[in-house]
Amino acid sequence: MNTSTRTRALTATALTLAVATALTACGGESTSAGAQATTSPTPAKTVKDPLVATFDGGLYVLDGTSLELGGTIALPGFNRVSPAGDDDHVIVSTDSGFRVLNAAGQSFTGVEYRGAKPGHVVRHAGRTALFTDGTGEVNVFDPAGLGGGEKPEGRTYTSAEAHHGVAVELKNGELLTTLGTEEKRTGALVLDRNNKEIKRAENCPGVHGEAAARNEAVAVGCEDGVLIYRDGEFTKVDAPDSYGRIGNQAGSDASTVVLGDYKTDQEAELERPTRISLIDTATAKLRLVDLGTSYSFRSLARGPEGEALVLGTDGAIHVIDPASGAIDKKIPAVGAWQEPLDWQQARPTLFVRGGTAYVSEPGKKALHAIDLATGRKTGSVTLPKSTNELSGVVAGH
Repeated sequence: MNTSTRTRALTATALTLAVATALTACGGESTSAGAQATTSPTPAKTVKDPLVATFDGGLYVLDGTSLELGGTIALPGFNRVSPAGDDDHVIVSTDSGFRVLNAAGQSFTGVEYRGAKPGHVVRHAGRTALFTDGTGEVNVFDPAGLGGGEKPEGRTYTSAEAHHGVAVELKNGELLTTLGTEEKRTGALVLDRNNKEIKRAENCPGVHGEAAARNEAVAVGCEDGVLIYRDGEFTKVDAPDSYGRIGNQAGSDASTVVLGDYKTDQEAELERPTRISLIDTATAKLRLVDLGTSYSFRSLARGPEGEALVLGTDGAIHVIDPASGAIDKKIPAVGAWQEPLDWQQARPTLFVRGGTAYVSEPGKKALHAIDLATGRKTGSVTLPKSTNELSGVVAGH
């Protein structure tokens, strides 16, 4: 890292905020186009409950309590970041594969799951599942084992064909993972502890994304609704439109309802929908709610009580009752914005941890913290560069 970059990184404003939980919603059909990383952190400051934000050329590590910039890590190219599932680490997707960053220590651990096109990272029941799109390989591990500096013992499964997929391991050791090829994705299958197939459903065209709800119901999105796996059985929930794509979802242990996006224009270069979907995994019913504003794939999250949260292009966080679909309140967060055509381009991003919503505002190089209970903005910081993705550590929150 050169002197000017270090100087800019150290000039970030530090302000105070409350601690905050997370989800990460996944976005485009490919995941990473970054160059091989060169790690060159600025002199690190101690950070608590780290946040990690990507920018063009690296990562910012911030203190989740004060928003103070703890350090900057050089990492060329387009990179993605997801919670690893413990108090210290996040998973960074680069062109070489998934890399493990000790966010608390502000350095890469050396643990890497190599493979082209690293895709979805899913945390569930104390396990973390990585899906590598370029190879179809799934790696599952206990994130508590990441602190040793070596790959924790885990489980590996390779899909029949490589595709843009997702996987999640359930409490009983079953592994749900998607079916497809590079050209066509069709559904999901479930494997037992020994990777033997026990269930399959191929009625979910364009399968994409995953979310778990209360009672360990898992939903994956389709181009015509949602596929739910619960109590050993698949159930298809049809969309009200012949093409009703639900590609990104957010779940909560506090609710049986999964929050999803909803798109109906199959020919659009970029559809900017105003409706979201609420899928009750207990009743297999789907409800659509019109927000009156559009949003992006980085707009979906859940609150501490299971509230459905959507960051609209009107600049507000829309707080929705998942059971009734009522919009309980709108919390001002950032200025009005428009989703860019290229999914890799920066746009405001919502990351929730505990009772705090963190929202990035790339146009102002800013990051804000908002108390969800009061709607009060508890802190803001201006960073040297505009950020793209935003995530952080999550265990214990």
